[in-house]
Amino acid sequence: MDRLKLGSLFDGSGGFPLGGLLAGVTPVWASEIEPFPIRVTTKRLPQMKHLGDVRTINGAEIEPVDIITFGSPCTDMSIAGRRAGLEGRQSSLFYQAIRIIKEMRCATNGRHPRWICWENVVGAFSSNQGRDFKAVLDAIIGIAEPGAKVPMPEKDRWPYADIYMGDGWSVAYRTLDAQHWGVAQRRRRCYLVGDFRGGGAGPVLFESEGLSGYSAESFRAWQRTAGAAADRTGVAGCICLNDQGGICMDISIGVSGTLRAQMDGHPPCIVEQATPVYTITPCTFTQIVKEQIPTLTARDFKGPPAVNHGYRVRKLIPAECAKLMGFPPWWCAGLETENPTEEDISFWAKVWETHRRAVGSSARPKSRTQVIKWLQHPHLDSAEYKMWGNGVALPNVFFVLAGIVWSAQISGE
Repeated sequence: MDRLKLGSLFDGSGGFPLGGLLAGVTPVWASEIEPFPIRVTTKRLPQMKHLGDVRTINGAEIEPVDIITFGSPCTDMSIAGRRAGLEGRQSSLFYQAIRIIKEMRCATNGRHPRWICWENVVGAFSSNQGRDFKAVLDAIIGIAEPGAKVPMPEKDRWPYADIYMGDGWSVAYRTLDAQHWGVAQRRRRCYLVGDFRGGGAGPVLFESEGLSGYSAESFRAWQRTAGAAADRTGVAGCICLNDQGGICMDISIGVSGTLRAQMDGHPPCIVEQATPVYTITPCTFTQIVKEQIPTLTARDFKGPPAVNHGYRVRKLIPAECAKLMGFPPWWCAGLETENPTEEDISFWAKVWETHRRAVGSSARPKSRTQVIKWLQHPHLDSAEYKMWGNGVALPNVFFVLAGIVWSAQISGE
């Protein structure tokens, strides 16, 4: 069987292409508008073509692939956001992915893509009283069976896993928490798989572990190998203070809370043994008890923070955030281009202009000098924190894509 090919929409950190490579899939193209993640993936996955804004892509004109992945923006459906729903400015981009998939299938007589994978926050289940997730299912199933409608569940509460099947197609979804799949982060996400030429979606999500070659331990082994050059160990064995949107500080031991794209300026912090220190970075809480740390809420936000003798609090560094997502800690290292070519300058000028237009910025286009300066120093911690907060957990992606490869092998395609 030939290697499956993958296209990644809303690519971000490159999680789906990297997970594809680990599973034996060839990443062909990606779509993203944020310059920093594009710089990362052009460095780490130089063979992958970048297509720019999803709104300008014609699925009939790009290279056909076997799998299209799309972790469409979740801001409007997240419980941490404003809950504008699927029709919100960002989350409505989901329908651009559906359009691209339909255009490609029309141009290839339904052959490509056979598989899709959609990843999103579990807030999608409750967004707009559950009607948004129904719209997601209707749109995805409608690719294979136009006009199909999924009934609302009892009491408008979607189960955290389910399967739908029809004549020659199947769609299944399952909630995965990254902390149970090889990394030290609590990150619950919905993964939905569609198989438009068979009944493989359910087996991919519910039967493939072990049989596909994926296991949490095999992923940990890969992560240890990939991260061998790093000194940091993430949050393993540490107490972690997790910002919960400014309302409270959640406490966990040995595992981080969910990394967020918007964390009021700082990622989770960890408490670790050190020489005595008393003042800490801007995490607002009043006292840490050595034996036990209770949940701290908004009413605890009083006076200058302090730390007991023998402990210190520090922010997670970006490389640790990378490891919490399952990536090698060096994934965002070495991005500088000291002497960019004219081809480099032209490409990145277009990337920045695409971003400017997509976000509706009133700022002027970047000048040639600004593009060169950025290429020489493209890394900002804030840009990397944002990328990881928006990203996918690599072990979950690896599990799903390994399952698709396994299912495709069984079916002989």
